[in-house]
Amino acid sequence: MVEWANDIGEMWVRPSLTGFDPKKLAAAAGNSKGDPWERNEQWRYTGPFSRWNRFKGSFPGLGIATVAFAGYCVAEAVFFPEEHHGHDDGGHH
Repeated sequence: MVEWANDIGEMWVRPSLTGFDPKKLAAAAGNSKGDPWERNEQWRYTGPFSRWNRFKGSFPGLGIATVAFAGYCVAEAVFFPEEHHGHDDGGHH
């Protein structure tokens, strides 16, 4: 839309031939706050790429190894007790 004045000072608005109105476009786009590419970058931080899922994948097998080690420590303490503790054998083991 283009505004112009005639000879006697009346303001006229000339309609656009294409129907495009930049003011309507700006109003529909809203206020841009922060990063304009933020919407396009959201896939990096959701779903399989979230911070927790990336951390989980950085130590594969850690959970199984922890459970296996704890089981080994319990089995050793229960089934294979140390027999020499508490006895004074005179330096004889």
